[in-house]
Amino acid sequence: MCGIAGILFKQQEGPIGEILIKMLADLNRRGPDSTGVALYGNLPRGNLVARIKVEEDAQQETIDWEELIVETASEFSPVKQSSRAGQYVRLVMDFDGSYEALTTAIEANGHGVEVFSLGQHLEIIKQMGKAQGLDATHKLSAFHGTHGISHTRLATESRVDISHSHPFWARPFPDIAVVHNGHITNYHKLRRQFEMKGHRFNTENDSEVIAIYIADIMEQGGTLDDAVRSTITALDGTFTYLVATADSIGYARDQFGTKPLVVTETGEFVAVASEEAALRKAFPYELETREADAREVRTWHLNREGRASALEISASLT
Repeated sequence: MCGIAGILFKQQEGPIGEILIKMLADLNRRGPDSTGVALYGNLPRGNLVARIKVEEDAQQETIDWEELIVETASEFSPVKQSSRAGQYVRLVMDFDGSYEALTTAIEANGHGVEVFSLGQHLEIIKQMGKAQGLDATHKLSAFHGTHGISHTRLATESRVDISHSHPFWARPFPDIAVVHNGHITNYHKLRRQFEMKGHRFNTENDSEVIAIYIADIMEQGGTLDDAVRSTITALDGTFTYLVATADSIGYARDQFGTKPLVVTETGEFVAVASEEAALRKAFPYELETREADAREVRTWHLNREGRASALEISASLT
């Protein structure tokens, strides 16, 4: 049992960090092991933001990890900003190159150094424990952006550590992230297929394959709608998941409707969560909610050219 939640503002940026933390605080009873968020904001065109985790046992006082990572990244393009908070180094770069090459070079700095996200809009931050601790370390409540997805984990299969926690970045594709509640029973088969195509997995968590699956379809020219819709039959097992890209958010619920998802939508935003109580926590006023149907897929698409001033919606029951 895990908890997932997401928010998208339709017309302008909003306090997505504060809203997700409120929902996660309520959902932590569904998953107290770890908490994570994928936040989407607006950087100037051409910029890249990277979130890099340094494992606790790799944080030696004799090594300045921020300085070392900045030095490595600077070999690819100028680093405009850098900072360190908790286990994370955050970089903002003027970058137009190979995401895989940059990721590989940064991670070669040492054991436990792992790139959690790359993109012009995406920042993934996750850690062990509950939402309040994540917020205290990274000041997430102050983050304003267009949309975001989040997760509280109760580990049932793979390792209990920060790397196996959600959200998962669809490495090396920029700005694609997934959170998932459930179990993908054909994970190993799908993973072998994608590894044969050259995709790399960083964990043994079955949820990571959803992110790679969606990114692979989009790389071949498919839309997010195509990718999400196809997962209903391509994925075996139980699942309700949220996916986000630079300008979209969406969800899918398996054919049996095993894992819950509650949806609310207004003229200003759309929000989803595993439980209605989490939505009420974040929005303490009258909301019209509904539970997503079995086999339901839905996506919302922002038009960033007008600062998210336009919105297209796709929905279907496959």
